[in-house]
Amino acid sequence: MELVSKAIVFATKAHDKMRRKNSEVPYIIHPLEAAVIVSTMTSNQEVIAAAVLHDVVEDAGITIEQVYEEFGEYVRFLVASETENKRENLPSNLTWKIRKEESLEDLKNAKDVNILKVWLGDKLANIRSIYEEWKINGDKMWVHFNQKDPKEHAWYYKTIAEYTSALKEYRAWQEYNEIVKIVFGKGE
Repeated sequence: MELVSKAIVFATKAHDKMRRKNSEVPYIIHPLEAAVIVSTMTSNQEVIAAAVLHDVVEDAGITIEQVYEEFGEYVRFLVASETENKRENLPSNLTWKIRKEESLEDLKNAKDVNILKVWLGDKLANIRSIYEEWKINGDKMWVHFNQKDPKEHAWYYKTIAEYTSALKEYRAWQEYNEIVKIVFGKGE
């Protein structure tokens, strides 16, 4: 647990003062939830630590080299596998589709099942939040997102379910798939 504890302290500092989208919830709750989800699929401390750290490069200004220096090559590899090229010089709404296409291509080609586990931990935490807001606001909730078209989100989240289906024996994948079907419908 020493590596996971170190990752929690590191991520808490990195995400200090950050909040979840449209809420006052401290951002660190999200990576901690992702790590708890991942811990239901593995006891590998590097994989759980990577789940805690999965957003530090993409959203908190930490470099992938810092992750390597603090946590080693395998954690760096797992974090990098889930880090989007945000194209900071362009508006997020204009780059959303290409970022998701690139990320999904990486997920589709992943050879290490632990990449799928880190992805699933992150995306299950996200879809839980989306579901809670969707129950209250329905499709009006998408106005708060960079991508405002729920059909695009449906494509993204359904594709993740497909590409992580190697994990379908885990309750986390089953929950993810169930929530995706509720929010986005069962149709193709």
